Amino acid sequence: MILGSGPQAPLTPTLDAQLASRIRLVCFDVDGVLTDGGVILGDAGGTRVELKRYDIQDGLGIKMLQQAGILIAIITGRESDSVALRAKELAVDEVVQDNQARKVQALRSILQRRGLEWPEVAFVGDDLPDLGVMRLVGLPVCVGNGSSEARRAAKVALQRTGGAGAVREFCELLLRARGEWDAQVERYVASREAEQ
Repeated sequence: MILGSGPQAPLTPTLDAQLASRIRLVCFDVDGVLTDGGVILGDAGGTRVELKRYDIQDGLGIKMLQQAGILIAIITGRESDSVALRAKELAVDEVVQDNQARKVQALRSILQRRGLEWPEVAFVGDDLPDLGVMRLVGLPVCVGNGSSEARRAAKVALQRTGGAGAVREFCELLLRARGEWDAQVERYVASREAEQ
């Protein structure tokens, strides 16, 4: 099925097609997954400003999942206008920003609303706040620079790091395992040509 690291590990992780075909919702952590984990804090005229850097190719990977009919959620343990802006830009289906990092509770609520079950969910995380969710979902995934605990909890250990292509790597891996990547690429290209 998967995966990961060690002397016998494949250069690129693989994913079982049957497992991939069950996934209806992909949920992402933010800091350390959609970003490199760095936060720039500042003050603009007495207003706190928080900036994060996002990888554009990661965003396109998310759009490809959406195009394939997969729901997207973001669950993060920090509250940030930056996350709200990025989620809106990507038209993310569900966004939960909880500074108490109650991710299991947040995802359970999403599943109830959407009529989904834990085995139908993939979660991409990187660190200790993600372990509770990673232990419950059908497809736990860890970015390349994730903590040792998160890597042990993952069925898929990615090569790329958070904020530097890990999300895109997973999106492509999932769609390839489902036999949908090439068709989604052509659909995307055709949609761009139609706009001209």
